[in-house]
Amino acid sequence: MTDVYRWRLAPDGLATRRQLRAMGLRPGGQDVVAEVHRPRRRRAPLVAYLYRIEHAKPVRPMTPARAAALDAAMRARRTCPNCRTDAGYCIPRSLGMCVTCHDTPPIRKDTA
Repeated sequence: MTDVYRWRLAPDGLATRRQLRAMGLRPGGQDVVAEVHRPRRRRAPLVAYLYRIEHAKPVRPMTPARAAALDAAMRARRTCPNCRTDAGYCIPRSLGMCVTCHDTPPIRKDTA
């Protein structure tokens, strides 16, 4: 069982994944040490997991292959499946296509 703390009352030496990343660190395979419970708000995370800073490892460096894979994944997220152009932003999953294609009415073939 992990320790549970209230929001902003966790002891020093513990950090969330995001805080570790800001320090240039990663959990490095260690187990969750504690949890921080946040007061309920709209869709905000209610639980944050904490890790020991002294057991954290440095973030792995970005290799050229990882950078290329990340670029390809982001390019796929920006490419509209309807018009096949780079929209310049990540296509909203709720629309499934770029905003231009979504807002343009389809051409009906039965009207002449």
